[in-house]
Amino acid sequence: MKSLLENINSPQDLRGLSRNQLPQLANEIREFILDTLSIKPGHLGAGLGVVELSIALHYYYNTPEDLLIWDVGHQSYPHKILTGRKNKFDTLRQFNGISGFPSIDESKFDAFGTGHSSTSISAITGMAIANQLKGKKNHHIAIIGDASIVSGMALEGLNHLGSTDLDVLIILNDNSIGIDPSVGALKEHFIELQKGANHSVFEDFGFHYKKLIDGHNFEMLFDAFDELEKVKGPKLLHVKTIKGKGYYQAEKDQVKWHSPGLFDKKTGVISNVSNGEISFQKIFGESMVELMKTNEDIVAITPAMLSGSQLIKAKENFPNRVLDVGIAEQHSVTLAAGLATQGKLAYCTIYSTFLQRAFDQVIHDVALQNLPVVFCIDRAGIVGTDGATHHGYFDIAFMNNIPNMIVSAPMDEKDFQNLLYTAQFTSSPFSIRFPRGNSGAKEISYTFKKVEIGKAIPLQKAKSLENESNIALLSFGVIGLKIQKALKKIENSSKFGHYKFIFSKPLDTEKLDLIAKDYDTVITFEDGIENGGFGDVVLNHLAKINFKGKFIKKAYPDEFIQHGSIEDLEKSLGLDENSIFNFLNELNE
Repeated sequence: MKSLLENINSPQDLRGLSRNQLPQLANEIREFILDTLSIKPGHLGAGLGVVELSIALHYYYNTPEDLLIWDVGHQSYPHKILTGRKNKFDTLRQFNGISGFPSIDESKFDAFGTGHSSTSISAITGMAIANQLKGKKNHHIAIIGDASIVSGMALEGLNHLGSTDLDVLIILNDNSIGIDPSVGALKEHFIELQKGANHSVFEDFGFHYKKLIDGHNFEMLFDAFDELEKVKGPKLLHVKTIKGKGYYQAEKDQVKWHSPGLFDKKTGVISNVSNGEISFQKIFGESMVELMKTNEDIVAITPAMLSGSQLIKAKENFPNRVLDVGIAEQHSVTLAAGLATQGKLAYCTIYSTFLQRAFDQVIHDVALQNLPVVFCIDRAGIVGTDGATHHGYFDIAFMNNIPNMIVSAPMDEKDFQNLLYTAQFTSSPFSIRFPRGNSGAKEISYTFKKVEIGKAIPLQKAKSLENESNIALLSFGVIGLKIQKALKKIENSSKFGHYKFIFSKPLDTEKLDLIAKDYDTVITFEDGIENGGFGDVVLNHLAKINFKGKFIKKAYPDEFIQHGSIEDLEKSLGLDENSIFNFLNELNE
């Protein structure tokens, strides 16, 4: 059978096909996605689930004149293939390749850049108002998942849009799962709608509601579009899809196949690329179980990241003390604050990039009231191929600027466990940031040690001659391990001192005063943005004590860092292990 996909390079090409040819095209797109992602890992399940929907939208509507927003970019792979990026699809999420999410800089068909969920309704409403003011008659469509639409921001958007006369179409892609299975009262409502309930909550919001249809059925999709074309004002089309559609393994285990990594397409066997090292996430999950065994006041909270944060085991052991609140970062933080007022200690586990969404709640609901909430900030630093929307390198800076907040970062797995243990004995907000991926440890220890808050630890002191210049290396977080490795490779590292700071706030000013006396040069290292980070905290104190030596700050630049492997990105930023070695070696000459 002659390939259809090879001749599709734009939606205009797509519209040259007959409707009878569209099922074949859908099959070809699925095979294309599977062929590519089996060797170039990405988010598999979501894209497979919206192939028919993506084809139908571009076939029926006049994109890019008609505006489409894919709420979470995980769904956008078929869209990218249909809109001129098929030949670049193998560069997806790779360094200098195409993004894994919609990007207005990448294509005119990407109406809005999305990475964090639940923004599409607000954005499409803004676009529709703008075009109404201009007298423009194009269509405005947002596709949002059942996990994303429960977010506070999505509900705010529905509340506003439903009160207008805007001809906006919201498509609810209901597959009953985000990364983990969907949770909450709205999930139960959607189940009732699937069973034939006569009234939907969306009608109460002011929408014309089109009852649930099969999102894999072209005829039903086109009939729905025809029907809704005649309806004025805001409308919502409810479609049922299967995440991982068309690939048995992905349909059977939707959580695992959300982003499976490398796999054998024929057998469905996922490659094990582990080097035997244990991830920080695994250490976190195991440590939480142990802490919750000994402290019944500990409650773990996560906004829709139960599996990603490795809290499944804790949930099994303490079902009433591990709370998955869905995509609701703001709620999770204030929920933690409420628990704290009643004597419970919440370990609020949020990816760094998503904690940004709850900045106000961290300040006003937790820190202002000086409540003991532990922020376990996962995926801190560069996270790799998800790119700019998902990197977590702002948290040091914004947490540093909040009164009452303790800001910490482990250098290794033992520091991490000890910080988790120590946090339960404080009466102030306590943040612990840790990176994605391997810790370097081969096994997990279940012994914990209380650490002194705000104290730095000398790992190496300079032993240079009196006429030589001494250089102090101050590291915050896991980047300290790279410095340790680099120093070991330098033939004579006696002029270097290395000090491990696991607290950026409170800063060990006593230690810093001594460093300022003993060293001519101070260099800070961190995996966070340079403005407002650990380096700036150190520099502020050095300025207060009138330090006359040289100061150098090594951090991420004041810019948005794009996608690529962690190794490629750190190399480009000069903060990989080899770059640090070369930098120190030059200073040593």
